[in-house]
Amino acid sequence: MAPRPIFCATHPRAISTAFERVFMTRRDTLQCVHEPFGDAFYYGPEFMSERFADDVAAREASGLSNETYRDIVEYIANEGQKEVRTLLSGRPGKRVFIKDMAYYLMPPDGKRTGIAPSLGGGIEAGNPTVLPLDILKKFHFTFLIRHPRRSIPSYWRCIIPPLSEITGFDHFMPNEAGYEELVRLFDLLVNSGLVDRDQLTVIDADDMLDNPERTIREFCRRTDIDFRPEMLEWTEDDKRHARQHFAKWNGFHEDAINSYALRARPHAQKESTVESENKEWRDKYGAEAQKIIRATVDANIPHYEYLKQFCIGT
Repeated sequence: MAPRPIFCATHPRAISTAFERVFMTRRDTLQCVHEPFGDAFYYGPEFMSERFADDVAAREASGLSNETYRDIVEYIANEGQKEVRTLLSGRPGKRVFIKDMAYYLMPPDGKRTGIAPSLGGGIEAGNPTVLPLDILKKFHFTFLIRHPRRSIPSYWRCIIPPLSEITGFDHFMPNEAGYEELVRLFDLLVNSGLVDRDQLTVIDADDMLDNPERTIREFCRRTDIDFRPEMLEWTEDDKRHARQHFAKWNGFHEDAINSYALRARPHAQKESTVESENKEWRDKYGAEAQKIIRATVDANIPHYEYLKQFCIGT
């Protein structure tokens, strides 16, 4: 039997696309699936986000307006089945690697959750997601986080010009921060035994940026991936593959697409204070934006700190 697909659950602007690019270099052994559940969350007939709720034209223009949660689950399963057939034929198979946002799996703002209608509907006690436990248990879950003081301002930059003209996200929604949903998913998986409490794989993006090789090597050890140092260096072919892979979320991934390596940053992360952060955000985005960013950062710091205690090396 092929190993379970790896599912890296995260929140927006966690350096997750650069992280994913590391594993996209291993096209010999891994089949990456990039943020599949966003299709159903934003655009499909079971959409849960309010972002395009009143914009039928935008949902139809996405080309994803018919995508249900079942369609996505079946697509991932089919990718896995291809590899099972490959293994049975005696040729080396590939393992599925998924990177996705936890908030795509549940209604925003803590609203009551039921299983997606396309997956049978109904209520599963204690499960905050639209995926039944029988589906969740098929994945090997890992987690990637970043401090809100860095992720939230980065997300704000994507919803204002010039990037908003590419992303199509033209206003800020605090419930897309994604931390609360990541905690709810994490707790569900741990408390239900779908993730071994003694074998948690949680990475802080800043730890990764400080020491990429050590962090990726340890992630690979815990997920049974053969680590190679060249995974951290990206060729022109890797870049072309990444651009095609990330096309549906244009504007969000340009920095990661145009990078050629995941290297340790040359200097330690600059220390900041609430005052220095407020000034930076006010200077960049204006006074009203600064207030919204500050409130969103502060609301999510407890969720980040909760997950931080489980990080590799903490």
